[in-house]
Amino acid sequence: MVATTIHLMRHGEVHNPRGVLYGRLPGFRLSERGLAMADMVAAHLAGPVPARRDVVAVIASPLQRAQETAGPIAGAFDVEIRTDERLIEAGNHFEGKTFGVGDGSLRHPEHWPYLRNPFRPSWGEAYTEQVERMLAAVTAAREIARGHEAVLVSHQLPVWVTRLSLENRHLWHDPRKRQCSVASLTSLRYEGDTLVGIGYSEPAASLLPGVSSVAGA
Repeated sequence: MVATTIHLMRHGEVHNPRGVLYGRLPGFRLSERGLAMADMVAAHLAGPVPARRDVVAVIASPLQRAQETAGPIAGAFDVEIRTDERLIEAGNHFEGKTFGVGDGSLRHPEHWPYLRNPFRPSWGEAYTEQVERMLAAVTAAREIARGHEAVLVSHQLPVWVTRLSLENRHLWHDPRKRQCSVASLTSLRYEGDTLVGIGYSEPAASLLPGVSSVAGA
């Protein structure tokens, strides 16, 4: 069997001083720490033999924070960054807004109807639709990198619901319990076309203390 590994990577920390849910909005770049995270993951993947990974493709969401995260990894393996729209962040009604009951969106009744169904969810792109497009991107990457490895830089929610789906767990969940920190790797291991294992790692863990995942995506 030909072994292929697809690493689903969440982008690094984002510069977001207002603490908004930025979703698909343009112009949200990596923070200084986020840039350091991207460099750290690149160094981890491209370490000396035998630790060096066999990455032959780096594919990213079109959003700026994902492209910036992909840059050092693509450079470390001397490949071009490919862009796949299917890796983009989930659509969300609350993007550009703060989300909370104090000064956030939840204090305004006009937003309440968007919270009527947390199982879909009603405030944005359906979990099932996210999984469908992410798995299509994974399938395409497996063809590109068959017998090797690829890094797909995406966003927390699409990566997490894809993992839930592959592990045959229900897609609705408590966002506070996602195992998908900034700059983390969710690694899908295939033998031929069969998924044989899912791993999770945080190569930039030393930079994580104090990083909030609430306003990130």
